[in-house]
Amino acid sequence: MRPPLDLSLYLVTDTGLCGHRGVAPTVAAAVKGGVTAVQLRDPDADARTLFSLGRVIQAELAGTGVPLIVNDRLDVAVWLDADGVHLGQRDVSPETARRQLGHHAYIGLSVSRPEQLAHVPDTVDHLGVGPVFPQSTKPDADAPLGLGGLAQIVRESPLPCVAIGGIGVSEAAAVMGTGAAGIAVVSAVCGQPDPEAAAHSLVRTLRQEIPA
Repeated sequence: MRPPLDLSLYLVTDTGLCGHRGVAPTVAAAVKGGVTAVQLRDPDADARTLFSLGRVIQAELAGTGVPLIVNDRLDVAVWLDADGVHLGQRDVSPETARRQLGHHAYIGLSVSRPEQLAHVPDTVDHLGVGPVFPQSTKPDADAPLGLGGLAQIVRESPLPCVAIGGIGVSEAAAVMGTGAAGIAVVSAVCGQPDPEAAAHSLVRTLRQEIPA
């Protein structure tokens, strides 16, 4: 049985925002700062490029206990023998992902509206809920839920929810106040001059909101 995934500070990579520093060094620094899970996301990369990047990130994560989740690309997740995959509503089904990745893998699913909860299969481990606030890293994202919409989904969901979309230090406390299991961040870490310090600042805020 796989242990519960620590969703408290979930980093989603952005190759453009990582810039000259690079994705893998950004991930390594962020993990030092307290990131608990890493999702590899680059919708513009081909499968070979994403696989190569995933291998480098796996090397950075080795021995840290921080899992690597692949966004959307089940094929790359399988090739990497990644810790899991995160799927959108229009990606391959969670049932297919479970068959290909096995029972040890974590499977996340994006949800942006309360009515989607009725169609979440029991092969899913957690939900990515958002966008909560306006954001710029995913141009095709749905309209922001706001804190009220997030709270409704968290309340009605049978699964842990990690909130995503426009969340930084100043928003983290209010987001956690909805009962979310954690926050997923992109620009709040990848777009910062010091990813380790940025992650550490988020962790300090989260520790004030998550009961011991």
